[in-house]
Amino acid sequence: MMRAADFPVQIWVEMHDPNERDACDVIVKMENGQYYAAVFVTLPYLARQMDLSYEMCKEIPYATPVRYAALETPHILISRCDRESIEDTIDNLLMLDVFENLFTQVTEDEDLPDVANGKRATTEVAAVVVSEVLLVDDRDRMLATTVA
Repeated sequence: MMRAADFPVQIWVEMHDPNERDACDVIVKMENGQYYAAVFVTLPYLARQMDLSYEMCKEIPYATPVRYAALETPHILISRCDRESIEDTIDNLLMLDVFENLFTQVTEDEDLPDVANGKRATTEVAAVVVSEVLLVDDRDRMLATTVA
């Protein structure tokens, strides 16, 4: 569990599509060594997802075309997907004590129960985040910022 004194020491932002810049994966390393992940999206991104669902339903027999977006992982709606907006949003979520409710904690321990307010990723996700994603940072395809 995070303490009020825990704060981000590094934030990684990876755009889903560098040309559109309206959806990105964000990984946060906290002072206590824990990693948290979430997806930041804009309204135009959600609109495109809804249009895609509508078009897909039109192609499926007996499906009623309808615009919708089903979000399985934590998504945070933001006006712009730029580093400053993302970092300011993270600061606000921490200040309002809702960060853990909206981000998925990444852990390598499968036996830990779900946290009371938030979610925990499994070992498989932890392995990808802690090894693969951080390796991407070494190759300069993901932007990392040290916050301290």
